[in-house]
Amino acid sequence: MVKAPGSPRKKAAAAGPRKAAEPRVPAQVEWLDRIQGVVTASLEDDKAEDILVLDLTGRAAFADRMVIATGLADRQIGAMATHLEEKLEEAGIKRVLIEGAGGSDWVLIDVGDIVVHLFKPEARAMYALEKMWGKELDEPAHSVPPETDA
Repeated sequence: MVKAPGSPRKKAAAAGPRKAAEPRVPAQVEWLDRIQGVVTASLEDDKAEDILVLDLTGRAAFADRMVIATGLADRQIGAMATHLEEKLEEAGIKRVLIEGAGGSDWVLIDVGDIVVHLFKPEARAMYALEKMWGKELDEPAHSVPPETDA
């Protein structure tokens, strides 16, 4: 029997959306906390700036957590990605997908249930992922009651 490459999450994404009766099962919180600790410690060691962790549980189909950090130069961002990959492998995660590490303003590191975005400051401001995925967008907008002629 030939096994198809990719993680169960990637295979599910390729298979398309689930039926409404099959909600996505979030990853174990203890595991997420442990891996998030590895990610944030690695980024802090590499002098990343403005590290932000967003909880996406129940809000996104692709991950349960998102980590966003800023690096000042291409070399720093590339080094952060390389060091993070090494530390995740030491923590037992063998398959880490990295996009854009060859000298880009934005590097994406897919750890499965945690997605890491490394930006240069200008790119982070332009894409504004923290605004797109921040909790303040979940709160209902306050509607202004219509004016009445009294």
